[in-house]
Amino acid sequence: MTQFTRISLKRTLLGALTATVLVGGLAACAGNRHDYSASMNAEQYAQKRDKMVEKAASKLDLSDDQKKRLSVLGDKLFEQRAALIGQTKNPRAELQALMAGEKFDAVRAQALINEKTAALQTKSPEVIAALADFYNSLNPVQQQKVRDYMEGRGHWFSRG
Repeated sequence: MTQFTRISLKRTLLGALTATVLVGGLAACAGNRHDYSASMNAEQYAQKRDKMVEKAASKLDLSDDQKKRLSVLGDKLFEQRAALIGQTKNPRAELQALMAGEKFDAVRAQALINEKTAALQTKSPEVIAALADFYNSLNPVQQQKVRDYMEGRGHWFSRG
């Protein structure tokens, strides 16, 4: 197998994986009956973000500086989400439009994948930098609490 064939095969597999993840993500978002934060504007998001920051701050004993860093992370995530959604108001309709005709609209599907991939590539470095900035500002005890939460041993945002 030549190097060109291996690279081509890797790109094809990566493209197929990306398409599967994005179409699955669109379908999952479209199937959300509760519409949690799907149509949230920046002001509504800021209110929700502030609540989440306060809840996390109480669990982690965050300083004011750490709260600011967590808020920045939340804002970067919101920006990335907005970039991923783009102009789409109804992801389900967009997905259905790909299959509305006699044949699957592969050209539009590829364009959609390219749009979403470009949005991820553009915004992800900012999200990663904000996450690193926040996490690195935590002391070892706080970092362990975050790791415990990530492993499923914490339920910070459950009701009650």
